Amino acid sequence: MRFSLIALTVLGVAAVGLYGLGRQSTVDVGMMTSSVTPTPPAVKVDRLQVSPAERTERVVAQLLYPNREADTRPGPSALVIAQAPPGSASSTTSPPSANQPPATSVAVPSQDQPPVVDESALRYFAARGDTARLQAEISRLRTLYPNWTPPADPLAVQVGTDRQLENMWQLYALSRYADVRRAIADRQAAEPGWQPPADLLERLKLAEGRAALVAASDARNYDGVVQAAAENPGLLTCSEVDVLWRVAEAFARTDRPGRARDAYVYILNNCDNASERYATLQKAIDVLSVDMLEELLAKERTPAGGQPEFEPLRDDIARRLVADGNTDPKLAVPEKYLTRLERLAEADGMASDALLLGWYYYRRDNLGGAERWFRRAFGKEETASSAEGLALTLVAQKSPVEAETVLYRWRDSSDGSKQAYLAAVANLLALDPPPILQQDVLQRMAPVVIAARNTDAAQQFGWYARAMRQLQTATEWFGAALSWKPDDEPSAYGLALTRNDLGDRAGVAGIQRAWAGRSERIARLNEVAAEPRTSRQPPAPVQAAPQPVQKAARMPVQKAAGTRHGQCWTTEDPLRMPPDAALARGWCLMDINRPLEAARSFEAAYASTSADIRSDAAYGKSLAYLRAGLTDKASVAAADAGQTNKRAVELQTAILADRAVNAFRLGRYREALLALDQRAQIAPEQTDLMALRGYAHLSLGRTGDARRIFQALADMGDKAGLRGLADIEDMD
Repeated sequence: MRFSLIALTVLGVAAVGLYGLGRQSTVDVGMMTSSVTPTPPAVKVDRLQVSPAERTERVVAQLLYPNREADTRPGPSALVIAQAPPGSASSTTSPPSANQPPATSVAVPSQDQPPVVDESALRYFAARGDTARLQAEISRLRTLYPNWTPPADPLAVQVGTDRQLENMWQLYALSRYADVRRAIADRQAAEPGWQPPADLLERLKLAEGRAALVAASDARNYDGVVQAAAENPGLLTCSEVDVLWRVAEAFARTDRPGRARDAYVYILNNCDNASERYATLQKAIDVLSVDMLEELLAKERTPAGGQPEFEPLRDDIARRLVADGNTDPKLAVPEKYLTRLERLAEADGMASDALLLGWYYYRRDNLGGAERWFRRAFGKEETASSAEGLALTLVAQKSPVEAETVLYRWRDSSDGSKQAYLAAVANLLALDPPPILQQDVLQRMAPVVIAARNTDAAQQFGWYARAMRQLQTATEWFGAALSWKPDDEPSAYGLALTRNDLGDRAGVAGIQRAWAGRSERIARLNEVAAEPRTSRQPPAPVQAAPQPVQKAARMPVQKAAGTRHGQCWTTEDPLRMPPDAALARGWCLMDINRPLEAARSFEAAYASTSADIRSDAAYGKSLAYLRAGLTDKASVAAADAGQTNKRAVELQTAILADRAVNAFRLGRYREALLALDQRAQIAPEQTDLMALRGYAHLSLGRTGDARRIFQALADMGDKAGLRGLADIEDMD
């Protein structure tokens, strides 16, 4: 049994386009039904009192709900389906299409009269070799003419064959519809009483309507698509699924998703072609909300012994929803689809699925989840997007060193990657205490910053150069930052401090004049003790389109016990100071992160005859060497003078931790484990050192030990544990 579809909005548009400009105020809107189907009531519209849009809504509402007051709100379904009764033409033949006409109302002759049958369509299908439509046409003619006998050879030349009509059919077969119209007009002009078969006219009208609808759809003239459908309701059938798809898309693209849903629901309710049903849901995935998609999934059919027909498409739905969530951080993907995509990413290992999940979690500040999936995506397929996502996540987790390494080769792949790389550079240089970077790393970062004229990274280069006591280099970087952004106060402050250290009083005075009234700390530069490290500004927020702004952060400055503040930016020889003054200067230098100079001051203070000052000096010197990465010297300094038990434990645990880290970096994993074991005997192991222990075991091939440690960290909610477990899975 076949059905015919009349769409709510299609008819609404038809009401405006076809009836709104008519010559009567009473509109009859009929539906495609047989003669036994009641005709819908007439709809009365006062054109002088309502707008075309309002008139459309009233026509449609009264058509759908004749027993209630006019209601312009669409109900659960905005489509009316009229079913042809058994025995009618539409119940025995295929619905009209490009190659098949709709049934026409033809009077059946009495039993004693031979039927006059137009067999031109029969010969047309036979000539094309379309056996399926030939048989459908025979069935249609038998229904209309019970006494008719089909010819044994439809192609045989018939006596009295209408050659002109045959030519019209041939032109129709070639899709030359304008030529068909011209041939009809020419014949009517030559034979005033001649009329073309209603069959041909119906086919021609539908073919022209289809062509107009397809042309409007291809041109993205969606209102034109709806108008063409309204004028040709015979196209809205299961034999014209492509037309229904185009109408549904037109509704979706004109902000009428509910009516797009109704068109898709009609197909799933009434059409049986498996591939067309599958394609229908595929198309709906791109335009409908998850709630509407669930309505379509409810129409799913399950063949005997098989899986539900739409089961594979649920994977595509999960991907689309998570992708939508990547552009809309407020969109919450249903848990079942999120879990489904995670299982897909784990089972199939597609980098694209892992990447979708990485961005989804990143947009929601779930950095542990983001890192896990970005690492999986990057491990499967190294792409700019996976590198960018991983780098941004690492920056947010205060791991800019790895972020810079990961993203360097992709820095020019897109604007987002460039901004993410510059953020990694700025955050790397802003680490406190500053890391000791290899020359090749600095040399590859600097040209990128200069080419991008990035003020934040240039300013951080300035602070880093100051920390390394490269004052002239710091001046150049601060000056570059100011040339790119003249109102950047932190760069101006850094430049003033550096020129002051270089003894450039005139340069300092010039900066103070330029910033008079705009920066109190620049104006009072020589009046108060300065602590530039604490005045450093973190890198500005970075936008890596289409990902969200990611704020960079610095590690907090580690303050030693007994820290004292004083003026220590001038160059002085600590050996010429009293021991207590040298000690105070040492702590001041630690505050501004100049550990090697601090160690010299502590060394001078160690000459004191006071046991307390000597103890403090040894303690300070140990901390200074630790900060400078000189673990062995720190150990020697710690043993130079008696320390309190608390300080001794503090120094020893710090020294052993430093040794473990250094050994790990050098690939000496057994030494790293030995240092960690020694440290664990005097102090509880921190989670970061537990992770180091886990990776040391993993590097030695002790997967079981590594898994146990990472699982313990994961159970505590530590991100390093999740990362370690993911790394083990990747290795497996």
